[in-house]
Amino acid sequence: MKKSILILGSVTAAALVAGCASAPSQQSLDAEFASMLKASFSERGIAKMDRIVQDLGQSACSSAKPPSDAVAQQIMGQARATVKWPAGGQYFGDWKAGEKLAQSGRGMTWSDKSTDTKLNGGQCYNCHQIDKKEISFGTIGPSLYNYGKNRGVNDVMAPTAQPIVEYTWMKIYNGKTYNACSNMPRFGHAKLLDEVQMRHMMSLLLDPKSPVNQ
Repeated sequence: MKKSILILGSVTAAALVAGCASAPSQQSLDAEFASMLKASFSERGIAKMDRIVQDLGQSACSSAKPPSDAVAQQIMGQARATVKWPAGGQYFGDWKAGEKLAQSGRGMTWSDKSTDTKLNGGQCYNCHQIDKKEISFGTIGPSLYNYGKNRGVNDVMAPTAQPIVEYTWMKIYNGKTYNACSNMPRFGHAKLLDEVQMRHMMSLLLDPKSPVNQ
């Protein structure tokens, strides 16, 4: 009986070794998946094939394992290099226009006729609470209520506010600047919003008169 068990165990082990030896490599599996993805996606309207092309941040953060610290630093460094600062150092616009953008979910769908950013919303409510009047909002991201107030911004033009102003602009422009695997849309980098729209969003978040900071 023991001899039979030993023989069976040896056969099973040999089969497993043979199976492992013939298993496809991770590289070939990745290539096969990429081929399947490309074959299953077709251009429609403004949705072109470039939407399935991943950069380092997207590919590393789509992996089963989180990126290493070194790769995460590389992703954030690349993201910061993409940031374009506003012309003339003008960071702010109209918080009322920013509020409309934050509550709009329109834009960038295949059925839209144009990629003009002026047709897009910010869709902020999908992931964040924006002000205390809201009864429904997403929780993927932190609450934005009192965003500027909690950071001590009483005057957006004060020198003490500058670090928060620059940080906020970078986060809106490319969310991966401070979080390699951020789920936040890269509004500036991906041309989802233009500079004027981002200024409005900045005012919504930081203007003391904005409902965000009441």
